Amino acid sequence: MNNLFFRIYLLIFAFFVQNIFAQNYPDGVSDANLVVNNQAVPVKVFSTTDAQSFADFAGKNTANSLIIVNTANLESKGGWGAFYDNSFAVLKQNGYQFLNKDFKPTENKADFKYITKIKQPLKDEDQVSLDTTYKIWDPSVGIHLGPVTLHYYSLMFVFAFGFGYIIMKKIFDIDHVNQKYLDPLFTWTLLGTILGARLGHVIFYQPELFKDDFLSVFLPIRTKPELEFTGFSGLASHGATIALIFTTLYYSFKIIKKNPFWVYDRLGIVVALGGAFVRLGNFFNSEIVGKPADPHSPFAILFPQMSDEYGITVPRFPGQLFEAAGYVLLFILLWFLYRKTDKKYQQGWLFGLFFIILWAIRFFVEFLKEPQGKEFISIAGLNTGQVLSIPFMIAGLLIMIYSKNNKIAPEADKTF
Repeated sequence: MNNLFFRIYLLIFAFFVQNIFAQNYPDGVSDANLVVNNQAVPVKVFSTTDAQSFADFAGKNTANSLIIVNTANLESKGGWGAFYDNSFAVLKQNGYQFLNKDFKPTENKADFKYITKIKQPLKDEDQVSLDTTYKIWDPSVGIHLGPVTLHYYSLMFVFAFGFGYIIMKKIFDIDHVNQKYLDPLFTWTLLGTILGARLGHVIFYQPELFKDDFLSVFLPIRTKPELEFTGFSGLASHGATIALIFTTLYYSFKIIKKNPFWVYDRLGIVVALGGAFVRLGNFFNSEIVGKPADPHSPFAILFPQMSDEYGITVPRFPGQLFEAAGYVLLFILLWFLYRKTDKKYQQGWLFGLFFIILWAIRFFVEFLKEPQGKEFISIAGLNTGQVLSIPFMIAGLLIMIYSKNNKIAPEADKTF
């Protein structure tokens, strides 16, 4: 009964946070101060990745405004370069100044970072900074290594699987399992994660790709409006989970020849940590952002690089970080239970707990997140991510109940 009341309390709290603390920005701008030679100049901050919205704002000729330029605004492919150049020309005609990242005037398009219009034009010798009540998250896309850029999102995936491999190796040592079974587990986990996550995203959020751009479903490219390497820009954790269940079944029965729940119990530990790295990757990519937040909230972050599919670019909750923090705590809990208790001998118990907590985290954080793509599933005000999480939580509970009759002796836990 106490657990029931606790869950009801969390649900009420989530709705309270969403509806009371979420902020509306009817003009699509946020307030800040441009500090010029220690003098604060109030400005309206605007940013967007949508070419038409950018052009509309340029045409408004808004005084005391600051545009934060993002990579999409400097795009030259598909005719967008000419479109943005026209908007830049309109801004220049209306008296806007183009600044580099150090707030110094520039005419070089490649150096554009800010565009502003204030009463007194800025000069090279002016000392300028931007003062906001919220944080601005505007990192580079990755680490530049000569002609190659190592994207942070890709790096987070490397960390996820790299640390996962190290931790699973430690688990195999603790359980006296032959290391020859480790590499096949890594391979099948990698395949299941990537393929399942991609298919899950397309099926649950972008099914039109099967008809409109079939190759982009399975390859890191898009063919429309033109051929372009994009990487896999859409991955869904629900799809990855479903695929991992099946690939792990194959691994359990055909390779290591153990009860699948023995593998699931241990795999859940590393998946929890891996999920945190993936969400950090989303944070670097300004993806899966939260709903608009009060600009004075300690959690409020402006994502100038965020896609316009999430709405206007204003201070938002960092939904990715909330989720990542939850997954780290889940990893710590599961590792503690695995190392300090005998629950690892109750096959399925750790996995069931993992399912319940992981998808509960996802369920509640969704209240503060913007929808991902089109919401094809919506029930009782719950979005697609929440609806898909409920069956997994129920499955976790059933697995924990089943695990009571699925205990093994410690000596039976060894595989040579």
